[in-house]
This record gives sequence, structure tokens and C-alpha cells, in this order.
Amino acid sequence: MESKLETLGILERRLNVTVPQEEVEAEIESRLKRLARTVKIHGFRSGKVPFKIVSQHYGLQVRQEVMSDVLQKSFSDAVREQKLRVAGYPNFKAKEIDKNTSQFEFSATFEVYPDIVLENLESLNIEQPTMQVSDGDVDKAIEIMRKQRTKYDVVERAAMKGDKINIDYHGMIDGIEFDGGSAKAASLVLGEGQFLKEFEEAIIGMTKGQRKSIEVIFPDDYHGKEVAGKKAMFEIIVNIVEEPKLPIINEDFVKSLGIVNGDVKKMRMEVQVNLEREVSKRIKTRVKEHVMQALLDITNIDTPKALVSLEVERLIKNARDDLKERGMKTKNVPLPKDLFQEQAERRVNLGLILTELVKVHDLRAKPEQVRGLIEEFAQSYENPSEVVKMHYSSKERLHEAESAVLEDNVVAWVLEKANVIEKEVTFDELMGKS
Repeated sequence: MESKLETLGILERRLNVTVPQEEVEAEIESRLKRLARTVKIHGFRSGKVPFKIVSQHYGLQVRQEVMSDVLQKSFSDAVREQKLRVAGYPNFKAKEIDKNTSQFEFSATFEVYPDIVLENLESLNIEQPTMQVSDGDVDKAIEIMRKQRTKYDVVERAAMKGDKINIDYHGMIDGIEFDGGSAKAASLVLGEGQFLKEFEEAIIGMTKGQRKSIEVIFPDDYHGKEVAGKKAMFEIIVNIVEEPKLPIINEDFVKSLGIVNGDVKKMRMEVQVNLEREVSKRIKTRVKEHVMQALLDITNIDTPKALVSLEVERLIKNARDDLKERGMKTKNVPLPKDLFQEQAERRVNLGLILTELVKVHDLRAKPEQVRGLIEEFAQSYENPSEVVKMHYSSKERLHEAESAVLEDNVVAWVLEKANVIEKEVTFDELMGKS
């Protein structure tokens, strides 16, 4: 076998390989002879079929199999010989075989992995949020839990913000009814933004049985394109007005949260522990995002198109699977590759950087680190030991945990080198709430 390498671009290469034809023919003959020992053909006993007949029946199939195997093996041998790191799948092209030639020739066009050169990490500024969970944060969390358990009582007064309203409405645009413009016994909580702001505000002050006509202009960016930017007239009738009744923070409320003894202090302690766990998780995620973006910003990479193409296909598959899980039919849902191009390039580049850092600085995930991460994750479940067992019984879940530890190792290594700037934030800022 002989191989010759051509450089077609920064990452693109073409490998021209020649293999003696006699080796190919010898392998074809060898396989046909092995096949003749067991093959069954009508009119002949098993193992007694003449070689010529076997060749007539199976020669083309065996030749194709041998050519494919020779191509794959020769390419692999040539890649090792040339010390190449192939990115993605090669594009093979075999030269037409001439009966008089003594060589089987083919070419393989492919990309190689780029060289990754990281700049001076000491110049990086990484922002690290800091915060302590306060009594006020605990109070807010408990208030949210109270609102989640709100009950509503019927009242005979004018509707107010926060009330739950039952209405009939009928809408028209230019005197014509439109899809979604009418409903009977529709329920909404005023102020939660379930309907257009002008629509909800018009209901405030209305009483049971009252009828009102209002004019509403749909925003230009409204999700229903057929009505976006248009003016509609609505006829509204209020059927029921209900006011919210939040539960009192007492023993019964605490028990409804799963705390058997109904101790309010214990509830507050558990809420604080959960908030601190969530804060730690959010800070860790935020720092990881900053580190990953910083690594991308300081590293110039020639991105292999083949890897990006594979990642785009993977992202599209994930998107379709996600839509299916939501009960949507995906057959006619367009998912253009352009939508995923930027994300795919980012993920490929980041993967190349992380792989290089792990290799050069030995940042691989250690078994005890993986175990620790899984056990930490399991603590938020009712039966932690079962969650741990589930992870170790699934290669996919275990791989996810290993990947997470690997990323944590990279982040820790970068933070040792970079300039970390602490920034105090509030709970709402950390959680992304306005």
C-alpha cells in the first residue's frame, strides 16, 4: 500500500491511496472459498457447490464487501502512517478499475482537527456572583408558596386586580369574527397577563352580569399573525367575580408542604436550605458560562465544517424529539439548518477547546468526583440512593455526569489562572427576575 497526502485548505486534506490489485483479488478468492464450504444452492449438496457456481452467484456481492473493507482498512492504515487526526467522516472516491492495471486506487477527502492555542489566561477577567440568602429571601419564597395554594371565594363587588374572573366574550375585526376571538365561561386572573393588557384593564371595575364593549389593538408582534396590528371590538359579559384567599402560615399550611409535625421554624429552615442549594447551583452555572465564553473569546479556531454539520443534525434531531415529547406532530414542521448553525459552531469550538485542555492538563473526570456529583444531585429527591443507583445503571446518565465533572474541572483550572472578580448580587438578579 502507498499513500500520498494533499493539502487542499487550512483543514481540508486529500489522501490518495493505492493497493496492489493482487491483494484484493486474493482476498475475494479466499472469501468465496470459505463461502463455498457452507453455501446452499438448489441442485447441490451443502459444501459441494463448484467454486465457479459460487463465484457466479456471490462474486459481485463478495467483491463489493472486499472493496469496502480494503478501502476502510487502507484508509485507517494510511491515516496512522501520516499521523492524521480526522474530523468527521471522509468522502471516498474510488478510481474505476482497469482490467490491465495492477493497482486499486482511491482518494479520501476529509478535514483534520485544528491546532488549539490558548492565549494568556492570566489576562482573563471572570465575574463571580456572590450572595447570602436572607430572611427576606425566605419570606419571598414562602409567599410564592402561599400564592401557589391560593383559593378563590365568590364576591358581590366590582372586579379588582388579582381577582379571578369568569367571562363570556365575543370579538370582531371589521365586523367579521376571527379564530380565537370568542369564548364562553373563560377564566382569568386579572393582572397575570393571560390576555392583552387593555382587555384585562377594561374588566377591572365591572360587576357580575355587567356587559361592556371595548376596543383593543393587537400588537404588531402578536403571536397570531392574522390579527397582529389590527383593531378588534369585543363584547364582554362578567359571569363570576372571585377574590383570592391566601392560606395562613400555620400548622396546617406547613403540613401541606410535607413537614409532618407542622413546625413553622423547621419549614423556614428547609426553605432556606433549598434556597442556598439553588443559589449555589445558579452561581456555579453563571461562572461556568463566563468561563466558557472567555475561552471562546481568547481562542482563534479554524472550525471543521464536518463536525459542525454533524452537530447541526444532532441539534435538529433533539429539537424534533423535544417537539414529539410535547405532543406535537413534527412531520411538516420546518427546522432549517441555518437556525442551528451558530449554536453548532459554538458547541464544536467549545468541545475542541475543552478536549485540548483536558488532554494537556490531565483534567479528566475521576470516579470519586463523578460519584460525588451524582450523590449531590440525588439529595434533592425523596429517595437519594435510588437516584444514585439509576445513574450507575444507565450509561447515558453516567456519561452526562462524567461530562459535567470534566467541565467543572476545566472551570476550576481556569479560575486558578484567571483574574476572578467577585460581584455581590441580589437573589432576584441571580435568578434572572426583574
